[in-house]
Amino acid sequence: MDQVNWGIIGCGNVTEKKSGPAFNKIEGSKLVAVMRRDKAKAEDYARRHAVPKFYSDAGLLINDPEINAVYIATPPDTHAKYAIEAMKAGKAVYVEKPMALNVAECEEMIGVSEETGQPLFVAYYRRRLPAYLKIKELIDNSVIGDVKYLQVQLHHPLKPEEINHALTLGWRVIPEISGGGHFHDLAPHQIDYLEYLLGPIREAKGIAVNQSGYYPADDMVTATFLFESGIAGTGSWCFTVPENLKTDKTVIIGSKGKITFSFFENTDIYVEKTDGSTEHFNIPHPENIQQPLIQTIVDQLLGKGICPSTGETGMRTTMIMDWITAK
Repeated sequence: MDQVNWGIIGCGNVTEKKSGPAFNKIEGSKLVAVMRRDKAKAEDYARRHAVPKFYSDAGLLINDPEINAVYIATPPDTHAKYAIEAMKAGKAVYVEKPMALNVAECEEMIGVSEETGQPLFVAYYRRRLPAYLKIKELIDNSVIGDVKYLQVQLHHPLKPEEINHALTLGWRVIPEISGGGHFHDLAPHQIDYLEYLLGPIREAKGIAVNQSGYYPADDMVTATFLFESGIAGTGSWCFTVPENLKTDKTVIIGSKGKITFSFFENTDIYVEKTDGSTEHFNIPHPENIQQPLIQTIVDQLLGKGICPSTGETGMRTTMIMDWITAK
């Protein structure tokens, strides 16, 4: 492959800034077509982003001979379907997170990747964001000594459409579309990164409940997990807290100190050591937050490197979520 020619299936909000523009900013990469079921919206996206072609039929994009790689940015209920179709059509695939609705779909996707020889990548882009690489550097250099324990807290208030039933409920809280609720939308980024940072999670248990009844999905999840290294962790995810109790904090505790950071709110990293010293880092995200990971995908497809977020790593995150929610 001399150049990666991309097609996007599902050119919605996530592609406006996080990912879409990045495909044209990387050497050897070009976005040549987009697809959305609403033809007018697909045409509008193509016009605004100077994309040569647009479709309202995913099959037409997948079988476009100019395209050799497909980015799937639809809700999770169609990830497996489109990924399998694309790989069988001879295209490499980059799929949004979570990888699929469940482990069985992930396994099927990986099987087709192996059968066709087409690589499969998943959008766990924190594996290449500078702020999170800095945290990994701190851990790998034993700045806080041996890691013992970590705690994840993600508590968000209800969204307006979840309170006002006159508004359309978002797909993220409809389990048959998203695989679960906000936990399945946000926690995958956290779980995947923690495995990248600290190694495989050996076991995880949890409680997932719908406490408030505002929508069909679970709105409260708690978990305990144990890494193969012996590091223990706990997590709590609640999506019905008052606005003033909104929290996004992860703390990693080691034998010589602790690191505190956020997954979604900011890029501040705080290091506190047992000798009383402290450090603060703030490493901004790039304009297009997925670009560093997409760079590794392009590099791999052009034979120049390796992408760290694959179907195999993506499936592990889905498996761990299933363990926690007892699916």
